[in-house]
Amino acid sequence: MQISLWFDVFLIICILILAFGALFSKNIFTGIILFISLGLAVTVAWVRLNAVDVAIAEAAIGAGLTGALLLGAWKRLEIKKKALDEEAPK
Repeated sequence: MQISLWFDVFLIICILILAFGALFSKNIFTGIILFISLGLAVTVAWVRLNAVDVAIAEAAIGAGLTGALLLGAWKRLEIKKKALDEEAPK
């Protein structure tokens, strides 16, 4: 078997594991990091399929921009949660 076939099988398994991990993660931060990693793995898959333009869009939008927005939203949620915990009577 060729090494490229083994790499493609490994890439498919990684994509599936990252997708399930991002969907079923109990921790929000872990899910976001797995989502960003999934976007990067899909980018590599697009490069392997010789669709470089789609790979660039996936890396920029899927992993980069969406990941940054999700991390920003998570940070704002953590700040609001901390503020609500401080206001709650004890």
